[in-house]
Amino acid sequence: MGGWPYEALMSIWDRLGDFVTRVSSSASSGVAEVVEAVRTVFSGDADLRRRVAFSVAMIALSAKMAKADGIVTQDEVRAFQEIFEVPKEQRRNVARLYDLAKRDIAGFETYAERMAQLCGSGHSNCLMLEDILDGLFHIAKADGLVHEREGHFLHRIAEIFRIDEAHYQSILARHVDLGAADPYVVLGIERGKPFEEVRRRYRKLVSDNHPDRLIARGLPQEFIKIATTRLAAINAAYEMIERGLRHA
Repeated sequence: MGGWPYEALMSIWDRLGDFVTRVSSSASSGVAEVVEAVRTVFSGDADLRRRVAFSVAMIALSAKMAKADGIVTQDEVRAFQEIFEVPKEQRRNVARLYDLAKRDIAGFETYAERMAQLCGSGHSNCLMLEDILDGLFHIAKADGLVHEREGHFLHRIAEIFRIDEAHYQSILARHVDLGAADPYVVLGIERGKPFEEVRRRYRKLVSDNHPDRLIARGLPQEFIKIATTRLAAINAAYEMIERGLRHA
């Protein structure tokens, strides 16, 4: 499983730096203009557009979440760096985009809507949006818990991304202990379903979250670390259900 060549990654961050420079010098500076630039400049390369769009979304929405919470801990900074292994000479571009997002007067809802639009009109089926939400959860919980303001922020992002409540609860359960119902919620299946149905659901989740599939839909190589944690939660939930049924 190979990642992107170093030169290609440098090119992506260079282009983002160009967009941020252009937007920062305009009267109506905001990340919305960066998102629009991604849409138009990379219109002929859907694969590259997805990768750049994902990077912009994670950086911008992370900044907005930090602003909503009012605190940025070192744990959260480290969690962000786990998602993006940015070349040292390009970190300034990431910091500029992050600061631009924090200063931007547009609310995070506007950001989320712009990100969703990059997936097209049928974005309720766009798996990249779930990946973005998972990444935000990873950052939010880095200091040991998801704070109330962060929780409200993440729930609203899910609504804008058209992630239904049951699906949102399964994502939440991968990151927050919900008690006895946790394994069933993680798999997104009702308690009491036949085990064969549980197994089919589990196998689909494992297939959907295979690293090759995640890379194919535009995630940076670094995000595979988060996907591995996601898969571990799915495996643990399935094993817990299987163990419980065996001893019932």
